[in-house]
Amino acid sequence: MSELSEVLTREETEKIARKDDFHIAPFREDGETYGTPTWIWVVAVDGQLFVRAYNGTASRWYQSAIRQKAGKIEAAGMVKKVRFEPVAGEINEKIDEAYCEKYSGSPYLNSMINSRAKAATVKVLPFHRPA
Repeated sequence: MSELSEVLTREETEKIARKDDFHIAPFREDGETYGTPTWIWVVAVDGQLFVRAYNGTASRWYQSAIRQKAGKIEAAGMVKKVRFEPVAGEINEKIDEAYCEKYSGSPYLNSMINSRAKAATVKVLPFHRPA
């Protein structure tokens, strides 16, 4: 893996979305230590990365991501420090379409586009230090 970076370019976003090796590690409670990386599905919609928790809002990584609002991702040979934002609304339809396109052959697809997983949708954004 490469060195930890806080920059996430559009090209890197596209490269990450094409791969199937995405690991997410929100910060632990101390806000400094990364949690254990968890392999999850990732898609890109309108140039931004989105992930969902298979087990919905009860998922430990999801709860940490929402609580801590930041962490790191490892994917496509890159390690990036990122922010997490919960997602709701119409964008979920586009995210469903992206999941269907990327993971069409998977027996887990229906679980990732159902209401449980949809309720645990997170946008992955470049990390920005507070001013």
